[in-house]
Amino acid sequence: MKNERRGPLTGLKIVEFAGIGPAPFCASLLADMGADVIRIDRADQAGNPPDLLTRGRRSVALNLKDPASIEVCLALLERADALIEGFRPGVMERLGLGPDVVLARNPKLAYGRMTGWGQTGPLAQTAGHDINYIALSGALAAIGTQEQPVPPLNLAGDFGGGSLYLGLGLLAAVLHARQTGCGQVIDCSMVEGAASLMGLYYEFHAAGQWGERATNLLDGGAHFYVPYRCADGKWICIGAIEPQFYALLIEKLGLASSVDLAKQNDPAEWPAMKAKLAELIATRTRDEWCRLLEGTDACVAPILDLAEAPLHPHNLARGTFVEIDGQLQPGVAPRFSATPGQAGRKPACVGADSEAVLAEWGIPERAIAQVKVSPRPQR
Repeated sequence: MKNERRGPLTGLKIVEFAGIGPAPFCASLLADMGADVIRIDRADQAGNPPDLLTRGRRSVALNLKDPASIEVCLALLERADALIEGFRPGVMERLGLGPDVVLARNPKLAYGRMTGWGQTGPLAQTAGHDINYIALSGALAAIGTQEQPVPPLNLAGDFGGGSLYLGLGLLAAVLHARQTGCGQVIDCSMVEGAASLMGLYYEFHAAGQWGERATNLLDGGAHFYVPYRCADGKWICIGAIEPQFYALLIEKLGLASSVDLAKQNDPAEWPAMKAKLAELIATRTRDEWCRLLEGTDACVAPILDLAEAPLHPHNLARGTFVEIDGQLQPGVAPRFSATPGQAGRKPACVGADSEAVLAEWGIPERAIAQVKVSPRPQR
């Protein structure tokens, strides 16, 4: 029985080489939108439990040091629209799966390469992680307190500057290939993706409108765009940038008679106003403030933890989170009116779909027999 999929990318066939972080998350997003993404896992890991980021894909276990397995990979890639890999530069070439070889077999392929530093440059062969890549982009220096930078989880490099840019690049290359018949390589660097995300702030900096960290409009410097601690130790955040929203906030906080609205955007006023609001917000619980302010144009929201967010009425109404095999997780984003995506099945154990996928993709039985992998016993 064929793998049933739905979404705007239904019919798109992608081969993903197992990795960590941004490449598998990109593959997961594309699978949620209907793409048939086949993950090539290591044969010596066959039978292992699935990785957390492998939702919606099927797993084929192959030994990439075996010429017969490489030939099967090439046969799959001949039938694919796109490839995703996240190895260091040169690894795919050494395996015999580099762009020159693969594009010779399938000239229409979108060959997606995900790295931190990029395929070239002085650091290309150097190990690193999200924090290193966003440091080089300028993003890390702009995020945190006045005392020190604070890494924003691995959202700005791995997922924002990596996964999303790779997905955009792959789909653009697929469209180009369908129009011209010509595939190409997408060199996606997390440094460059994170730098791109920082474009607005580089504009501010060039115009002389960006100061030290945590002294600016959007980085916690402004008293009307910052989190505040409540009486119960929980937090709310305020984002009342526009003057009409700020005026409403001040009115609802009972400060209309003591605050000069004309001085909202005067940075000299921000520290004193922040202290004033912090003292006031600390007098009530988060729920009390939400009853007063949430759902109004004062631009206030509760800061929810990972247990609370799925239970918020707005998220419940929208179905923002879904349950898959008993596990609550984020649903598909974005949403499509005519071709809605579907949160894929739970991650497959390594190699669980090897024979079924190879047969479905039209790989000859003799080739399948040559690379058949038995799951290794689990301890």
